[in-house]
Amino acid sequence: MKVDFKKTLAAYKAKKNVLSIVDVPPLSYLMIDGHGAPAEAGHLEAIQALYPLAYTLKFMSKIDLEKDYVVPPLEGLWWAEDMESFTTKRDKSKWDWTMMILTPEWITVEMFAIAKEKVIAKKSPPKKLDDVRLAVLEEGTCVQTLHIGSYDDEGPILEKMHSEFIPENGLEMTAKHHEIYFSDFRKVAPDKLKTLLRQPVQKVTDN
Repeated sequence: MKVDFKKTLAAYKAKKNVLSIVDVPPLSYLMIDGHGAPAEAGHLEAIQALYPLAYTLKFMSKIDLEKDYVVPPLEGLWWAEDMESFTTKRDKSKWDWTMMILTPEWITVEMFAIAKEKVIAKKSPPKKLDDVRLAVLEEGTCVQTLHIGSYDDEGPILEKMHSEFIPENGLEMTAKHHEIYFSDFRKVAPDKLKTLLRQPVQKVTDN
C-alpha cells in the first residue's frame, strides 16, 4: 500500500477559512531557496529541480526498501522584511522563498545523495539541481487554514490571521509564512485552487 501523507498527517488538514491551532512535528523536506515573484523564471526552475529528485527517491524507496508512497504536494516558505507584502501590499518582487517537497522520515542523506547522482546522469538535468538540499523543518505550534481561490486573494484571510486571530489568542508569529499547494496551478482554474496557509506561532511571554 502507498502511504499518502495528505491523509495520514494531521498537519495537512484544515477547513476553508477556519483558523485553527495545530502542532506540527519536525518534518524532512527537499528544499531550494530563491527570491522574487512566483511563476518567474527562477521560481519555475527551482520547482523543476525538486520534482525529479522527489520521484527518484520515491522509486528508490519502493524498490530498495519496499516502502511506497505518494509524492507529497509542493510547499513553500515565504517571507519579506515587510510582512505587509503578503497582506495589503502584495509586492511580490520583495518576496523571498523556499520551495519544498516533504520526504518520508526513512529517506536518508545517503539516499538523497544517490538520487541526486541518478538525476545528474540523465540527459538535460535541471539547472538548479545542485541548489537542492535535504533538511528538517521544525515549526511546532502553528495557526493554519484552507484557502480556496487565487493566490492573489489570500490577503484578507492572512490579514485576519496575523492581526486578529493570532494576537487574540495570546500568540505571536515566530517563523516564516508556509503554504501547501494541494492544486497544480498549471491545471486548475485560479478560483478552484486549494492552498493550506500556515503561520508558526508561540505564546506571548510577559516581560
